[in-house]
Amino acid sequence: MAQKAFQDYYSDDFSHCYGCGRLNEHGLQIKSYWDGEQSVTKFVPNEHHIAIPGFVYGGLIASLIDCHSTGTAAAASYRAEGRNMDTEPELRFVTASIKVDYLAPTPLGVELEIRGKVIEVTKKKVIVEATITANNKTCAKGNVVAVRMPDTMLQG
Repeated sequence: MAQKAFQDYYSDDFSHCYGCGRLNEHGLQIKSYWDGEQSVTKFVPNEHHIAIPGFVYGGLIASLIDCHSTGTAAAASYRAEGRNMDTEPELRFVTASIKVDYLAPTPLGVELEIRGKVIEVTKKKVIVEATITANNKTCAKGNVVAVRMPDTMLQG
């Protein structure tokens, strides 16, 4: 049986995000997984993710880091609590802070690998460092502070 992505555990109420929502037919629909102590997702940008010919728009890079990191935050919190991701209550995270450093132009049309490293896990927040590589070259690094989704954002 194939491993489920972190985002596959999100209930329908939490599956509309442009970056990672499986119910958003126009979104990126990224899927993040554990690879040992790091998280990983892969994404191939296409022609409408363009900045200038041949290169990826920086906002896409930030979105990939953002959504991969909040998914990693959720998975890390479940791990820290010794729980499976399909248990209640749901642990969902939103971005409190994101910092992205663009280190090299990111090419269009090649697979990007986004890796997350969990730096800190507390009851209310998770800090994740992420890197994006293309053709074995680091193109961007990011730092995300993800916080538990506030009650004001919950459907009900």
